[in-house]
Amino acid sequence: MKIGDLRHRIEVFGRGKIENELGEVDYIDINIKTIWAAIIPQTAKLQTQQADTILSNTTHKIIVRYESGKDITQDMYIMFRKKRFDIKYILNPHFKNEQLEIFAEEVAE
Repeated sequence: MKIGDLRHRIEVFGRGKIENELGEVDYIDINIKTIWAAIIPQTAKLQTQQADTILSNTTHKIIVRYESGKDITQDMYIMFRKKRFDIKYILNPHFKNEQLEIFAEEVAE
């Protein structure tokens, strides 16, 4: 991996616990970290739904350094340029601990 390939600044969000005014535990989305990544589009598919609504499914491969992303889990999501990417699965290619490949689906707003 070349350092210049990681040219996108992404934010990783996860669930954080807070205590509300009633003393109950609530969960909110918090920014866990901001790291450099490469974002590579993989597949795209258009589906026509009821009432001629078009739904787009777009998947991406997001590559990060292993040390930067080793604590990222599937229940987190990624934000890049105001677009949300839900994490589907994470691979450590050849178990080399050099980079992680995060496969994510773009969420249409």
